[in-house]
Amino acid sequence: MDVMSRSTASSVQGSKSAHPATRAGAEAPADTTAAADAGVGSDFLQLDIGQAPPGGRTAWLADRLRSAIADGRLPVGARLPASRVLAEELRVTRGVVTEAYRRLAESGQIAGRGRLGTVVVAAPAPPRARATAMPRTQDHARAAAPSGPGAALFGSGDREGVVDALRALPSRIDLSPGVPDLAAFPRTSWLRAERAVLAGVTPADFGYGDPRGAPALRTAVVGWLARNRGIRADPDEVVVVAGVAQALGLLGRILAADGIRRIAVEDPGSLGARQQLEYGGHEIVPVPVDAAGLDVGALRASGARAVLLTPAHQFPTGVVLDGERRRELLNWAADGGTVVEDDYDAEHRYDRPPVPALRALMPEGVCYAGSVSKLLAPALRVGWLLVPQNRLDAVVTAKRYADLGNGILTQLVLARLMDSGELERHLRHVRQRHRRRRDAMLRAIEKHLPGAHVHGAAAGLHLTVTFGGPPGGARGDGFRDTDLAAAALAEGVKAHPLSWHRITPGPPGLVLGYAAGPAHELDEGIAVIGSALRGLLA
Repeated sequence: MDVMSRSTASSVQGSKSAHPATRAGAEAPADTTAAADAGVGSDFLQLDIGQAPPGGRTAWLADRLRSAIADGRLPVGARLPASRVLAEELRVTRGVVTEAYRRLAESGQIAGRGRLGTVVVAAPAPPRARATAMPRTQDHARAAAPSGPGAALFGSGDREGVVDALRALPSRIDLSPGVPDLAAFPRTSWLRAERAVLAGVTPADFGYGDPRGAPALRTAVVGWLARNRGIRADPDEVVVVAGVAQALGLLGRILAADGIRRIAVEDPGSLGARQQLEYGGHEIVPVPVDAAGLDVGALRASGARAVLLTPAHQFPTGVVLDGERRRELLNWAADGGTVVEDDYDAEHRYDRPPVPALRALMPEGVCYAGSVSKLLAPALRVGWLLVPQNRLDAVVTAKRYADLGNGILTQLVLARLMDSGELERHLRHVRQRHRRRRDAMLRAIEKHLPGAHVHGAAAGLHLTVTFGGPPGGARGDGFRDTDLAAAALAEGVKAHPLSWHRITPGPPGLVLGYAAGPAHELDEGIAVIGSALRGLLA
């Protein structure tokens, strides 16, 4: 069996040291004479070790493999040589090859497949051509926006579908927010639980079930929320949904039926969540966010009867709704307002204590939505919705007519992971990985974007950088963040401009996800953004 069974495991467990060069995969000392490497190579990709720079063999080999994957010489499904064989052909230590393989495994391009060896599982697109910027005129006009698909995407004032359009574009490095470490998905635990579930289900379980969801998962969710979010509930109060997006769609329908057509949202706040409500015909009312969270005084003044917010880790600023604001919000709800709590990123925290859910404080006034999209994978499309008792029947009816309920097998497997403690173990594991990647991005920002202000780094899967002020402050000048995002995309790096998530103007910024990529990609991506910024300001 190939070394990837070990190298992949080591990438899942995270680095044991802050200095990879001291580990088994470290570089071998450079030969004292260039002639030592002359004529040494492998038929595989015609690799010639003599082309590797002194002390840079691992990086050279990893780069050659990435290039071969990108240009199609190694298509998805292609098998790489065993690390021992390739090391012998190149006459390098085996650690050079295993470390190069590990780097590609961390970026999700290759994976170990047991007896099949190490295979290519994903092929990134090649980098795009560099964008050019026109010099600024004497009156300090902004530099011309970069050309290419990114320019059309970021230059349009229409934000309908922009997140999906950006997701579909190829890139070398994806710093889009909202994506967990998908390479850390607990495949072994999931497969074990799935086998146990299939061994125990009855034929009747494959029929049409309760639209609220499988009783086993609703019971498991109650336990999960009690342990991790301080929420006390009954399984009959839980409605299993296809992620928070569906929860917002169902709630929007219910609120509209009650005559509530104006819904307040955080500004800045999630573009996707806002568009979900707009698609349902609701009028969106922006409410500013500051260092204490949503401005409840402004919410009262708006006259809106419902509000959507992310109190545990506000998107995108990362602030926590503080104690005084929480009391004010619950008083507003007691006066007849409806709170929709998107418990976004609540479980991912690093430098601050846990924050209780609003639903735990006032179940009769809060509609609570959560999911496993940021904990396991968004592709699972599993979440839950808890609503006040007087709205429960309407939500269940809406869910029934939407899709008759979620798929049963995924629900039962997730329930088993929750009940067995595997999901908590997975959370502890990825929290450590995410912390290391968060730290790597902070170092990269300090190095490549020294003038940027960082927000929301204490928790979550992303952070926000602004240039010229706080996220909710006055507008900055000198460039547009959409131009910066377009210039970065022209170099193969994806990021969200902060203005996408605003309704009212504010300083330019970027929303940067760090959980999905390895540390070396984070540094490279931020370096590209720093270079693009200097080009715009030149």
